[in-house]
Amino acid sequence: MYVRDNGSGATLAQEQPTRAQVDAATAAFRMLSDATRLRLMWLLSAGEYDVGSLAAALGVARPSVSQHLAKLRLAGLVRTRRAGRRVLYQARDAHVRALIAEALFHADHEVSGLPRHD
Repeated sequence: MYVRDNGSGATLAQEQPTRAQVDAATAAFRMLSDATRLRLMWLLSAGEYDVGSLAAALGVARPSVSQHLAKLRLAGLVRTRRAGRRVLYQARDAHVRALIAEALFHADHEVSGLPRHD
């Protein structure tokens, strides 16, 4: 999508991301810059949870979790489905799950001193 082989094995940027793409990425990173939301997304990357389960897992009040989930949903990072009277939340797709995993794997290298991957 953004790179191509120039024939020598090296890659060159072919096109810049559009303004809309950059704006969407910036909005996603803005949502993930909050520690509680990032912790919520880590859990939601592994499965479906309701508000009560998320609040208990994080030790955060239910109203606060609900507000964070509403923001994440509006940003397109989580999806919901009804199961009877409960609403279950989950990371929206594989791209979002990969984004969360990579951000936290990067952080692990930063705090643990593990060698970098080139």
